[in-house]
Amino acid sequence: MVMVRGSVPILTGPHHHGSGGLLTTRVVGYNTAMQDPNQLIEFSDAASATIHRVGGIIMEGQQNRGQPLVIALLPEVGFSLAVLAGLAAALAGFGHRWGWWHYRTGFMVLKGAAYVGIAAAAVSVAGLIMTRPLLLRQGAVLSLAGILVGLLTAGIPWSWQRTIKKVPRIHDITTDTENPPTFVAILPLRKNAMNPAEYGGPDIAAQQRKGYPDIVPLHLAVQPARAFEQAVQAARDMGWEIVDASSDRLHIEATDTTFWFGFKDDVVVRVMPDPQGSRIDVRSLSRVGKSDVGTNAKRIRAFLRKLDQMK
Repeated sequence: MVMVRGSVPILTGPHHHGSGGLLTTRVVGYNTAMQDPNQLIEFSDAASATIHRVGGIIMEGQQNRGQPLVIALLPEVGFSLAVLAGLAAALAGFGHRWGWWHYRTGFMVLKGAAYVGIAAAAVSVAGLIMTRPLLLRQGAVLSLAGILVGLLTAGIPWSWQRTIKKVPRIHDITTDTENPPTFVAILPLRKNAMNPAEYGGPDIAAQQRKGYPDIVPLHLAVQPARAFEQAVQAARDMGWEIVDASSDRLHIEATDTTFWFGFKDDVVVRVMPDPQGSRIDVRSLSRVGKSDVGTNAKRIRAFLRKLDQMK
C-alpha cells in the first residue's frame, strides 16, 4: 500500500498490483495542493498500477526525478520494432512461396524489414544506454533481445549482398561444362521459367571455372548400375522431387524447392561408365533469377559429398 503525507509518498508495506508484480516506486502526479499537509491519501491497487506501470515495465524510484517517459519506453519500442522486422522478413519469403506476391515484391519487403531491423537495434541500444539502472533490471532483456533480433534481420540481405559480390552472376552450374547433362522429362515443368534450359555456352563455363573451380565430376569405384542406384537414393535423401529416373539411360531428373522463398531449381544427374568404375555428372539450374547467390553450387557439392559417402 502506498500512502502520501503532504508531498512525500510513504511506502507502508509490500504492494502488489493486479498481475502480482511488486511496486516499490514513488507515486507521481498527485495533488500537493492539500489544505492539510498531514492528510494521508491512500491509492487503490488499480490507481497505483496505472501510475507506476509504464509500457509493461514497472518503473522504480528514479522515475519521479524527471526521467522522461519516452526513455522508459525505449526498450519496449525497440523490441516491438525488432519483432515487426523479423515477421516481415519471414513473410517476405513465405509470401512468395505461398503465392501471395512476386519474388521481387518479397525482396522489397525483405529490404524494408532490414531497415526496420536497423532502426530497432538503434532504439534498443539507446534504451540500454539511456535508461537508469533500476529500470534496466527489467528493460535490459528487452533491449538486448531487440538488438539481437534487429541485427539478425538486417544481416540477412546484407549477407546476400556480400555473397553476390563474391560469386559469379550465373544460375546454371554443372560438373561438365564441355558436355553438360541435358533436361528432357522436366522441360514441360519449365515452360514458364524465366531462365532457358539450354546451357549458356563458353561464357558461362568460363565464369563457373573461375568462381567454382571445385565443381568437378565424381568418380566412384562401383559399376554404373550400382552408382545409379546410389545416386537415386542420394537425391531422395536430399529431399528432391524425382521427376524421372531411368535405369536404362542412367539418367535422373529432379526438382529441389528452397525452404524460404520456395524457388524451384531443376537438377539432372548423369551416370557413365569410367575406367575407375563410374563417373557422375550433375547440373543444377534455377528457373528464375540471374544470380543464384551460390545456391546451385552448394547443392551440387552437398549431393556429391553424400553420394561419395555411400560408396
